[in-house]
Amino acid sequence: MTRRCRRLAARLPRSVAVLLGAVPLLAGTAAAHVGALGGAGTPQPVPFWLVALTGGGLVGGSFLFTSLMTDHEAIQSVNASRLGLPSAAALRRGARTGARVLGVLGLLAVLTVALFGPAAPTNAAVLVVWVGWWAGYTASTYLVGDSWPALNPWRTLADLLPARDRDLPDLGAWPATAGLLGLVWLEVVSPVASDPRFLAAVVVGYTGATLAGAAAYGEAWFDRIDPVSRVFRLYGWLAPVQRTGDGLALRLPGGTLPSRELADRSEVAFVVALLWVTTFDGLVSTPTWNDVVRPFVSVGVPAPLVYLVATLAGFGVFLGGYRLAASYARRTAATYVSAVAIERRFAPALLPIAAGYHLAHYLGYVVGLSPALAAAVTNPFASPALRAVVLPDWFGGIALALVVLAHLAAVWVAHAIAFDLFPGRLQPIRSQYPFVVVMVAYTATSMWIVSQPFARPIAV
Repeated sequence: MTRRCRRLAARLPRSVAVLLGAVPLLAGTAAAHVGALGGAGTPQPVPFWLVALTGGGLVGGSFLFTSLMTDHEAIQSVNASRLGLPSAAALRRGARTGARVLGVLGLLAVLTVALFGPAAPTNAAVLVVWVGWWAGYTASTYLVGDSWPALNPWRTLADLLPARDRDLPDLGAWPATAGLLGLVWLEVVSPVASDPRFLAAVVVGYTGATLAGAAAYGEAWFDRIDPVSRVFRLYGWLAPVQRTGDGLALRLPGGTLPSRELADRSEVAFVVALLWVTTFDGLVSTPTWNDVVRPFVSVGVPAPLVYLVATLAGFGVFLGGYRLAASYARRTAATYVSAVAIERRFAPALLPIAAGYHLAHYLGYVVGLSPALAAAVTNPFASPALRAVVLPDWFGGIALALVVLAHLAAVWVAHAIAFDLFPGRLQPIRSQYPFVVVMVAYTATSMWIVSQPFARPIAV
């Protein structure tokens, strides 16, 4: 969730931590309190119409370029290419055990520091959760591989409980979708990203609900209900390191997406929700958002209610737009494949967009707050002034480039899916017309949000 990223600094994940050695050569450091860093973003200094037109044009142009590649076997060979990695069973078991211990110790450390450390936004628990885990670790799941099944401390603790293994009601992914929307709403309307005591309460509540669910339903709880596990699993589909029957293999990033098919429309809804919450978390820190919310709050409408309605309405618009594109794709392709089947098959093509926007959002955030995170981890019960790297103006261009690259990857994945789903050469290309329109529109929207100056959200 990205309100912290604009509230505490700017944007970038741990996957680019290799740049940290060079950053001090490019920018100085400044001591400041958390609140003073809210406007430390790096908006693009060129006109937005030019940025959006360029980004949308690149996405549209990439579709025209990929349309020239109509050899189904060649497309499959590109996506199926892989390199096996040497692995030993004993080494894998040892690494998994170490990850499980590390995850539980990390959870206990976060709770301890959040409860007994300084009651300030510079509390180490706050920085570890938002900078180290949600920004940095999340990026590792799509840039490297999904290690969450081994690291997940709640799964490890659940294994110690007597399992009842009841049959979980068939609700699809709707509970996980509601959980994801609820988490981003809570992050936006509460001080969970700045108040360590409140953060501890949320973690304790989440721990209780998760362990109770896992004790009742076993592994099915993490596979079908838990929104965090589902987010990391879907992001892991993008990663170059994939688990296979023979161990681990290096794949083309996103190379497995064309072969993925979601089970039903509820899973499609979760993918769309993942796309929406990342967008919404950035939207609430723009001046335009404040202009929209202020009239409602001024006449007495509770701000949390306004944010809740906006969360649900935006999700509805995103989901409705995607379903409409799938319906039109059936017409443009002139196919007997149902619109629901088209929805399920093309939904994985949205994951590169969600990951790319997450990466763009947290780029400068992790780089900017890496000194504060390092200081907090080495001395967790101290409350030093927050030291942040002041990023150069051109850094905002990296975020815009990441958004465009993510959309280009999404176009390629959709192209590969189309040629796998439809026969011939012309029908697959025609099926992509509505989805390209949606992707161009989303590119412009994402780039607009990334290029906006920071505006502190209206207090709730």
